[in-house]
Amino acid sequence: MDDNREFFVTTAKGLEEVLAGEVSALGLSSVMVETGGVRFKGTVADCYRANLWLRTANRILLPLAEFPCSTPQQLYEGVRTISWHHYLTPDMTLAVDCSLRNSTLTHSGFVALKTKDAVVDALRDLVGRRPSVDAKDPDLRINVYLVRDRCTVSIDSSGIPLDRRGYRLARREAPLRETLAAAMVLLTGWDGSLPLTDPMCGSGTIPIEAALLASHRAPGLGRTFGFERWTEFDGKLWQQLVEDARERVRNVIPAPVTGADVSAAALSTALQNARRAEVEGIIRWRKEDILSASPSSPGVLLFNPPYGERLGEVEELKIFYRQIGDFLKKKCVGSTAFILVGNSELAKHIGLKASRRFVLFNGPIECRLLKFELY
Repeated sequence: MDDNREFFVTTAKGLEEVLAGEVSALGLSSVMVETGGVRFKGTVADCYRANLWLRTANRILLPLAEFPCSTPQQLYEGVRTISWHHYLTPDMTLAVDCSLRNSTLTHSGFVALKTKDAVVDALRDLVGRRPSVDAKDPDLRINVYLVRDRCTVSIDSSGIPLDRRGYRLARREAPLRETLAAAMVLLTGWDGSLPLTDPMCGSGTIPIEAALLASHRAPGLGRTFGFERWTEFDGKLWQQLVEDARERVRNVIPAPVTGADVSAAALSTALQNARRAEVEGIIRWRKEDILSASPSSPGVLLFNPPYGERLGEVEELKIFYRQIGDFLKKKCVGSTAFILVGNSELAKHIGLKASRRFVLFNGPIECRLLKFELY
């Protein structure tokens, strides 16, 4: 593999700038923000390091080829031109992911099948045998991005999406993705020097991501990656990067991270998740209702209240959001609150003027992360 390559890091819509800040902070070069992700140039070591450390990324792709593609034959021939023997052997398995938009070819299943045919035919013609397909757990995951009749073929260095850190085995209803929770923490500008509290923590994703950040723990510690199965995987280099990351971990942080919830079941799940994430010792858990919570020390409040999906729920939640506003005004003076709101009508009932608004997407739901200065 060449010493210096271009990589594309995918992320959720709205998080591109946050991700770019992370990529730049890692010291990676030629960082360029695009819709849906960020490009950078680097070595294989940079690819390993980015997978290990990036908190808001979904996947890190290594583009292999780009070509015009409006017919099945153009797709087949374009994929066949890639030197697949550098990345794949007949004893390995593969899978193909597709993303299509505004193109003549409109069936993702057909595009994936045609791509697979081109890959295995190229390898069979060269070495006499062909690899097999494993859709669930392949050795090499191939990504096809076809937009406006232009095709980019990449290999996926991440394997399992990066939001799956491995600590959240028990997922409660409507969980917040780890990557979105990490982005919310980063957008607050919190550096660990002030207390951070999630008063409606559910299964604990926000406090856990904050604790990972404050303790300098790489989010990729404790999981595996797609690049570990690549033919040119450098195990010695990877082990050194992991050891370096473990040496950076600190088990004591300057200010407390707290997760509170009215549900004992939610807190039990949160504690289990924190234990798997190896941050249980630096998070405080409290069983309490936000509306009857005791005054907290000035710091950062960050939470994700329910949005309401049906009309009756929204009407009930209007009262609840007014109560949230009263809680902030009466008990949180001196703090800064950040609330992720997925319903603009509900946001009005908080009764406070937001000093900043960040547009984020919780799955398909367009949300606003609202910042309130509680003077």
